[in-house]
Amino acid sequence: MNLLHTSDWHLGQNFYTQSRKAEHQQFLGWLLVQVQAHAIDAVIVAGDVFDTGAPPSYARELYNRFIVELNKLNCTLVVLGGNHDSVSTLNESRQLLACLNTYVIAGVNSEDLSDQVLEVRAKKNTERADEASEPEEDVCAIVCAIPFVRPRDVLMSSAGESGDQKRIALGEAISRLYHDIYQPAMERRDVIEQRTGKRVPIIATGHLTALGVKQTESVRDIYIGTLDGFDAGGFPPADYIALGHIHRPQVVAKNECIRYSGSPIPLSFDELKSPKQVVKVSFANDCADGESPKIELLEVPRFQPMAVLKGDLASIEEQLQAFDGEAQTTWLSIEVQSQEFLADLPQRVQALTEGLPVEVLQLKRARDHRRTSLSQQQQETLAELTPQDVFEQRLSQLVFEGDDEKARFERMRTQFRQIVEEIEHEHSPAGGENHADSDGQTGEQKA
Repeated sequence: MNLLHTSDWHLGQNFYTQSRKAEHQQFLGWLLVQVQAHAIDAVIVAGDVFDTGAPPSYARELYNRFIVELNKLNCTLVVLGGNHDSVSTLNESRQLLACLNTYVIAGVNSEDLSDQVLEVRAKKNTERADEASEPEEDVCAIVCAIPFVRPRDVLMSSAGESGDQKRIALGEAISRLYHDIYQPAMERRDVIEQRTGKRVPIIATGHLTALGVKQTESVRDIYIGTLDGFDAGGFPPADYIALGHIHRPQVVAKNECIRYSGSPIPLSFDELKSPKQVVKVSFANDCADGESPKIELLEVPRFQPMAVLKGDLASIEEQLQAFDGEAQTTWLSIEVQSQEFLADLPQRVQALTEGLPVEVLQLKRARDHRRTSLSQQQQETLAELTPQDVFEQRLSQLVFEGDDEKARFERMRTQFRQIVEEIEHEHSPAGGENHADSDGQTGEQKA
């Protein structure tokens, strides 16, 4: 059984001012070629099919056309909802797509989890119409299809709980959800093994942030209630766990069989640091206990040239010459390192790129490493700092050149001091005395 694991397509995304339609179209075409070349039985999309809950019409068209073409290859598709996806948008075509060998699990149905235990049938078996054979003969894998989990899906809120108690309860509830779906999957696998003599793999999915993963700028932090990260120890012992949400491909908890496939195209400039890929997972005909699948990483081509340039203006000008004569326009992020304020920086960069096949989508100034950074105050907490301390540390990260800028700097300090004094005066007891209020506490005690 051969599986392709992908996620975070974000169809319909606009990258600054640019549409990603052409890139997504080329990626989906490339993916269909991989399905055919590697005899793939099933494709799992682990969430964030679309970039928004109301995707543009061309994004829906790309999605629907891919499903039709994939069905022609006799390949099963499993689509999971992500935090960017709308449950209603994905569900509106669910029944129709079921006729095209596509399972859509947009959200958790806590009243009936049976819909989330799916049986994937091998391509070579579904191509023959042998009505006399047992239905179990065709099953090559069981999928515990778990999409993005919303707090209301698994937990009832309780009054009086602390933040830590809520976080622990939510983590335990999600773990229970996984095991509640994994248990019937194991029972189904046992039935198949008894009737056919073969042991099929169980594959689980998820769209969440696992503890310890490395994120990128384009990832929107998702917190399931108060849970900022899910402990990988809460996953069931599935043969492979296909995860989505994190755009950088990586292994979770040093377990090769728990993976993020990552996004197929760069969704931010910092994602250029790592290759884009889909994961091919191959299982033996008889998945014995403890036998790991064969994992192969298929690198996705870069369909749109993108680059990050850093340095002073002279260095930037030199780096730009490498793009002269390129056939395709390159999208650029330029980070200028300079001790000067350079009020005309956009105009200078525009002049440097004139006539070159590049388009500057992001222009920013590098922070001066000589400036004091808040990160250097690692031992300090907000409780130890006054509002004035925080404000001064933030100002220390800026450079004010010239008389006008320095005058603006002093006005900002004066205005901030006045605002703080006004707020402190409004919240101080009348006449500056510590009068006790109705609960018997003085102003000092409350503070």
